[in-house]
Amino acid sequence: MTEHSRIPLPGKAAPGGSLIERATGGLALNSLIAKPAPIPPEVASRIPKPAPPAVEQPAVQPPAERSPAAQAAQPDPAVEVPQPAAQVAAAPQSPPASQERTEFRGVHHPVDRNRLRDQGLIVPEGAVTASLEEFRIVKRQLLLQCADLRRQNAGPVAQRLLISSPHPGEGKTYCALNLALSIAAEKESEVLLVDADFAKPSILSALGLPGGPGLMDALMDESIDVADCVLGTDIPGLWVLPAGDTSNTDSEYLSSSRTRRVLDRLTQGAPNRVVIFDSPPALAASPAAELAKYVGQVVVIVRADRTGQGALEDAISLLGACPNVQLLLNAAQFSPSGRRFGTYYGYQG
Repeated sequence: MTEHSRIPLPGKAAPGGSLIERATGGLALNSLIAKPAPIPPEVASRIPKPAPPAVEQPAVQPPAERSPAAQAAQPDPAVEVPQPAAQVAAAPQSPPASQERTEFRGVHHPVDRNRLRDQGLIVPEGAVTASLEEFRIVKRQLLLQCADLRRQNAGPVAQRLLISSPHPGEGKTYCALNLALSIAAEKESEVLLVDADFAKPSILSALGLPGGPGLMDALMDESIDVADCVLGTDIPGLWVLPAGDTSNTDSEYLSSSRTRRVLDRLTQGAPNRVVIFDSPPALAASPAAELAKYVGQVVVIVRADRTGQGALEDAISLLGACPNVQLLLNAAQFSPSGRRFGTYYGYQG
């Protein structure tokens, strides 16, 4: 039998070399490999000599990347770094355009004090009277309600009051004027009195102010800025917005989407500005019910010797778009508690 050689185990070389080496030697395969011929001198001269080995240079570490804060702290002196605008001039931050305060720049007109006195109205810089003390109490309650509505995030409606009555002649304009004059005396508030009785406006004549464009003009013409229609007075904190042009479709203009934008313009960016609307009687004209949708409080004037219960209930129902309706008793001839406002300031003793 032919002797078979074992396959060598891994890690041990086979005796006499590998199978390929033994086959090459036994079959004289090495004789078949041609020996390398020498290179002719003319060819060797054209072969480029290998370049000398490059000396290994020590690796240069790139500079550590500095943080933005470090770069700001140690600027490159060769590079001129422009200074930020905030460092050049510390300009005050302006509020967004939508929140910029609406400023009234109308001409300031003098209010006729004698006319106020003749009508029984509060006279600025005048003596303390019973009417002044009574409206001080009324305004304090209304301003507290305004603050409460602001805390409830009611929006611009928190700064608006509507003064109305069931019928004409019950004292709504008298109360609206006195409330406006009383609030104007506040140290941290201002008041805008709006004549919203478009059919029979009377605010301007009561104060002795000239006529001009007003609320209805701004509602009818989109090119009119309602802030430009506001009149200034020589009473600090008191502004007046006339009723404007008369229209047979005043209720339709008030119910349009533009009304909210116009009214928001009056208090934009001015959280301490109170807007008082002197509206028509609720049972005599429809604008009062439309304006009730845009205010946070409605004050219904009840004349002690004239307003009936049925008329009062009907007026409250029409003004129900505002959830906060209050009553103010006017022309009362007696007080159940026997108090008399104003007399204390003239007391000597």
